[in-house]
Amino acid sequence: MTAALSLTDGQLLARLAAGAVRARLAGDRLVARLPQDGALHADGASFVTLERAGTLRGCVGTLEPVRPLHRDVVRNALRAMTDPRLPPVAGDDWPLLDVKVSVLERPVRVPTRSREELLTVLVPGEHGLILTDGRRRATFLPSVWLKLPEPERFLSALLRKGGWPSDGWPPEATAWRYAATEFYDRSPRTPLGPDS
Repeated sequence: MTAALSLTDGQLLARLAAGAVRARLAGDRLVARLPQDGALHADGASFVTLERAGTLRGCVGTLEPVRPLHRDVVRNALRAMTDPRLPPVAGDDWPLLDVKVSVLERPVRVPTRSREELLTVLVPGEHGLILTDGRRRATFLPSVWLKLPEPERFLSALLRKGGWPSDGWPPEATAWRYAATEFYDRSPRTPLGPDS
């Protein structure tokens, strides 16, 4: 995460993500007013999560900074609308759609050789986690701790998500942890009409 990212910047990113979703649903062009320079223009990594009344509708992101943060957020918001795990976001989702932007700090490698070692260094509620074995990769954002508060359950679910046995440890596994700062643009919203 860019150190200079302010609360105002974060709120602007959340509005930008929501605006991108609304524009796509309404068939409009996204018009965004951004500062001319600053933290939003620095390369950054983000995830955008879309939920309708607490039900996940999409979550897509990037783990490494590869483009300006404001562009990364728009790209991930649009991709989250068609998360391949879920039905596409539609116009009738919009009035109850909550939009969350998670801005990620750079991942830090966790020097661990086993599941047991990793469980001793995870901090619930603070660390997001990336696991990779060179062929597959899976991640959980720090906010997933709200649904899986015990480290053992958190790690088992992440292993399952990555296609590994939930009670095992992948050969050649590498673990990375990261922090994220979250910003929200919440419903309720005005329904999209014919002139939206």
